[in-house]
Amino acid sequence: MITALMVVVIVLSNAAGDVLITRGMKQVGEVATLRPMELLRIAGHVLVNRNFLLGVLSLTVSFFSFLAILTWADLSFVVPATSIVYVVSILGARFFLKEQINGLRWTGTILVCLGVALVCMP
Repeated sequence: MITALMVVVIVLSNAAGDVLITRGMKQVGEVATLRPMELLRIAGHVLVNRNFLLGVLSLTVSFFSFLAILTWADLSFVVPATSIVYVVSILGARFFLKEQINGLRWTGTILVCLGVALVCMP
């Protein structure tokens, strides 16, 4: 039971982190140069962006939860089970970032779901 709960925490915090960081970076704007002063200016905007910071916090929760679950569960279970994050992330992109997801990406997402289901079977 605790393993399933930890998988849910990992998946949701990882997907939330990806979505929030994406939203934050879109608010900051395109990084179109490698000039040091411009990169410092962009970094300043990134480091005060609330969505970016919440995304980093979410990914931190995901990372440390992943470390914790590895202390009692098999890696051969944890990695496939947490790969469902790809599905949750694409749903986040669709509903929170308002991205248009084409049929091929939805098909790929469904294939990931089926693969995860197969790997997680005893």
